[in-house]
Amino acid sequence: MSWELECKKISEGIRLRVLEHTINHGGYLSQACSSAEIFSILYYKLMRLGPSVGRLVPDSFQGTPSKNNTSKHIGMLYNGAKNPNLDRFFLSPSHYALTLYATLIETKRLNKKSLNQFNIDGSVLEMIGSEHSPGHETNGGSFGQTISQAAGVAWARRWKKEKGLVWLFLSDGEFQEGQTWEALMSMAFHKISNIKIVVDVNGQQVDGRTSDVMNLEPFLKKISSFGACVKQVDGHNLRALNSAFETFHKDKPLVVLAKTLPYKGMDILEERYPFLHYIRFKDEHERNDFKNYLKQMKSKKL
Repeated sequence: MSWELECKKISEGIRLRVLEHTINHGGYLSQACSSAEIFSILYYKLMRLGPSVGRLVPDSFQGTPSKNNTSKHIGMLYNGAKNPNLDRFFLSPSHYALTLYATLIETKRLNKKSLNQFNIDGSVLEMIGSEHSPGHETNGGSFGQTISQAAGVAWARRWKKEKGLVWLFLSDGEFQEGQTWEALMSMAFHKISNIKIVVDVNGQQVDGRTSDVMNLEPFLKKISSFGACVKQVDGHNLRALNSAFETFHKDKPLVVLAKTLPYKGMDILEERYPFLHYIRFKDEHERNDFKNYLKQMKSKKL
């Protein structure tokens, strides 16, 4: 099976899992629609990760580690043990956690039964992921902070002469934060080129269209002017994504602007656009419409 077909299957699986969970509990669904191809190609083809060393079904959270509590939950273990020759992944918009958990399931790094723990008191599978949540390396903090964390790790890895790269997933709304631009300027100044950044440019956020909240255009020109190497592609086109990440970017961070649709693969969502940030159902009739739609999607599964 070609890598492209395998990524398509993973993308489809991500959307189905997140939709099914949203039907039962509500949740961040549009994020899976827009980013499924991005996550699939990152985990299946682009990132050099070791095999997961996290538990397939995580234990419950045992509290903050201390001298009296030696139990540890380290989310990055699901991306493999630390290795100077392998890559590391940072998820900045932590509300994409459910999409990341679904990705880990589709790539055999997490058991599907784990989703039964999602957003349950005492579980590490938090709705807003943290450093103990599967697949997460750090607590993202407020929007715009993780880029600085990832830049610092990339700088340290270069200083230590490690061969592994740093990968960072951002949402477009985070470019409404000043720290994002400061971090870009700093990476360019220090010539940090061992970092690859992908931005899910889905054009919507909690208050509606990104362009209405605070317009980012001309987006590509702005990022380029801060010293980064920038490529803009269709974020649902796997070959285009793959080609963009192969771009030569000596002495510069690479930023891939992945233009996406927050209802990709689920046209039932389109009528709600641009208010898709978090999906709730007004009544059981609407929930049943989505249940029927899920059945249709499953019948067409690759």
